[in-house]
Amino acid sequence: MAKAQPKITLNQSRNIPFDKLVLSQSNIRRVKHGVTIEHLANDIERRGLLTGLNVRPVLDEAGEETGMFEIPAGGRRYSALAILVKRKRLAKDAPVPCVVKAANDPVLAEEDSLAENSEREPLHPLDEFRAMKTLFDKGEQEEAIAAHFRVTPAVVRQRLKLASVSPKLHDVYAEGEMTLDQLMAFTVSDDHQRQEDLWEQLAHSSNKSSWFIKSRLLEDKVEVSDKRVRFVGLDAYIAAGGACPIRDLFEPDDGGWLSDPALLDRLVDEKLRAEGDAVMAEGWKWVEALVDLPYGYDEDCRAIASQVQPLTEDQEARIVALRAEADALEAEWDGKPDIPADVELRISAIDAELGILAQGNRVFDPAEMDNAGVFIGLEDDGTLYIDRGYVRAEDEPEADDAGEGDDTAPDAGSYEAPDEIGGEAADTESRTPPSAPTLNDDDEDGEVIKPLPDRLVAELTAARTLALQDAFAQSPSVAFAAVLHAMVLSVFYMGRTESCMELAVHRVTMPFQGADLRSSPSAASIQERHARWKERLPQSDKDVWDALQQLDGTEQASLFAHCAAYSVNAQWEPVAKHGGGRVSAHGVARRIDHANVLARAVGLDMIGAGWRPTFDNYLNRVAKPRILEAVAEAKGPQTAGLIDHLKKGDMAREAERLLADADWLPEPLRTPVIEEPLPLTDEADVLPAFLDEDDTSAEQEAANDQKGDVEYDIAA
Repeated sequence: MAKAQPKITLNQSRNIPFDKLVLSQSNIRRVKHGVTIEHLANDIERRGLLTGLNVRPVLDEAGEETGMFEIPAGGRRYSALAILVKRKRLAKDAPVPCVVKAANDPVLAEEDSLAENSEREPLHPLDEFRAMKTLFDKGEQEEAIAAHFRVTPAVVRQRLKLASVSPKLHDVYAEGEMTLDQLMAFTVSDDHQRQEDLWEQLAHSSNKSSWFIKSRLLEDKVEVSDKRVRFVGLDAYIAAGGACPIRDLFEPDDGGWLSDPALLDRLVDEKLRAEGDAVMAEGWKWVEALVDLPYGYDEDCRAIASQVQPLTEDQEARIVALRAEADALEAEWDGKPDIPADVELRISAIDAELGILAQGNRVFDPAEMDNAGVFIGLEDDGTLYIDRGYVRAEDEPEADDAGEGDDTAPDAGSYEAPDEIGGEAADTESRTPPSAPTLNDDDEDGEVIKPLPDRLVAELTAARTLALQDAFAQSPSVAFAAVLHAMVLSVFYMGRTESCMELAVHRVTMPFQGADLRSSPSAASIQERHARWKERLPQSDKDVWDALQQLDGTEQASLFAHCAAYSVNAQWEPVAKHGGGRVSAHGVARRIDHANVLARAVGLDMIGAGWRPTFDNYLNRVAKPRILEAVAEAKGPQTAGLIDHLKKGDMAREAERLLADADWLPEPLRTPVIEEPLPLTDEADVLPAFLDEDDTSAEQEAANDQKGDVEYDIAA
């Protein structure tokens, strides 16, 4: 029978006066690391010494104990005690608890020093979270806990938030089946059941990223940075019963998320209605207020003229104050890496208000306001976008008399129709020269010249029209100017397009469009260019011809292209199954084919235009095979296989992340590549010769003479 191992005897502990202790050269710690000695001294001063020192007797040359003790393990604690002695917070001979080992112990002092540090097990993060939560529950404030453990209050709040996650997920984390990043992602929700359900759903998913977890927990929430929240105001939302925002304490969250979208939408609707009523009180016939104004919202309307009055003294003073505030903020935060969110919001608000004040006071004719209206929408920063002064097509006033409008028939001379012909029973379609007096049908006076018969006037003007067409065709410069004139009238002067040209730009509408179309880079570019030209053109359509003649050839060509662009239609549209609709399937196909030709000619780049496949604009609106096809084309079949087991919504969101930088486009947005593209010469962008101002040839001089004649006729 084997002998039992003898029981070990633990080293005895005793209190040794501080002045009998010295540091040992056997202490292996040489590099300063971790908590500083000063901090440790402060901690000992508050809590006392939690762990004693490991010491050995110091022997003299004869091997006898000297009464002094060296410290191979616990040198930092000794140094901290020395600081307290120096501060006179500890007596020089204060007893210090020590574990004493024999000077000739078979275990080396260096081994003791190494073991004390290497055998120490660091605290599991979960224990740290729970410990801080216990302190908080027992009445300790966040700031006090932060001070005790030498961290910031923000770190304490993070630890407390981690401790508030479902205990079941804590167990998963403790067992090593969940990472700290994943646990942090779950803190954006306080619903333990929701947290646990989501973790179970991810059991068979290859995507358990913290980003994916957070997006799932917040999919029915609204970001505080959303323009609707900025419009209503967070304080108003909370005052109406909404909960405080959900915050992500571990990542920038732009203010967090709101958990009650229905309440937010109700508040937005109420405030939009109130703003609309306030604008309506200015005297408008109608106001259309929407959160998202669609692209081309004003296409079927005519803008009425307005006058800009000088700013008032109060407005000028407000501009000075705003600029001074903006300059002060810029000077304070210039060059600093992290600008607080409230400062950025204030700077944006100042810029928006200055932009509104810079537009001046637009004053409209009250008589026109009675028949016109206003469009109201929300900008991305939550401010109101108010566009005043539009007359809808159905509200256009009818002609006051038969002599106005497009019913006026052209004739060979310069004349107007009389106000009245033969009394009330006269034919309102007849037109007579003003040089001829108005006669009753029974007037037999042969001395009076009667008006020309309608049939004769029509025949004469028909002959003139044909001659004018022939001359027109022989003068390319005048033809270009006349077509440009008609296009400008169509695009910029809707409802006031009196012209002899039977030509107009039919602006393409977008019956099907995403909510973000109006804010797309392409829309912004078109609107900016349109506003720039509108500012240069005269208010009255009667002055357009003369204004166009003041533009050089390059400017005319640029304006021509801008107007013509409104007629480009590359939209596919559904057609009636058995025909009979507005357009046939063959017609739509031909339209798309020609759009591809134009796209190749101009080098259309939808990626460069800012389009990316997202959850809202594509991925969540197609079937799962389409999503997988997109990922496979962009990232390869193996990547697509990583998400093929996910549910539709989860798959669409993960695909958005995978395709974010892939430059992938769905088929309707691609421009087909042809093997032998039509050659485009280097002169493709060169202006026609007749627009070259330096051309002084005889042909150009003749064209200028014809141009002058036509100008006279049109002016007449």
